[in-house]
Amino acid sequence: MSQAIVIGISDYKLAKGPEVLVTYALGSCVGVCLYDKVTKLGGLSHIMLPDSTNFSNKDINRKKFADTAIVDLVDEMKRAGCGNNRIVAKIAGGAQMFEVQPGSKLGAIGERNILCVKQVLSQLRIPILAEDTGLNFGRTQYFDLATGVMKIQSLNRRIEEF
Repeated sequence: MSQAIVIGISDYKLAKGPEVLVTYALGSCVGVCLYDKVTKLGGLSHIMLPDSTNFSNKDINRKKFADTAIVDLVDEMKRAGCGNNRIVAKIAGGAQMFEVQPGSKLGAIGERNILCVKQVLSQLRIPILAEDTGLNFGRTQYFDLATGVMKIQSLNRRIEEF
């Protein structure tokens, strides 16, 4: 097996099976795995924030936001040969990592990330086949493009497969 391709925060990568994609340190961030089982093409996006429209700078990193990163990754997948109706998703992350004041927007960033990811995927008609989201712990997300299996590893927890 080749070495895993690492996706950093506010980034995504597209690859083909038998490659494995991995992203570390998903706290309030959400990892979005997109996959076409026919071509075995897939991508993993490490989303940091929900919505780019709150930022006035036109030179934003589009890979940072759910509303832009997912759309861009889907476009790249289609250009690489993925079928319109074959792309499926698996998501993880969106934890609340710190105690904050009730009602704080900062404290709800994980929840807001999850909601925005789901909204964008719904608008693109991409079904979510599995998710491991919320709660209060970080995750490492592995995505095996040979099989489409997402594995989640967390401190002091057993590895989960989706």
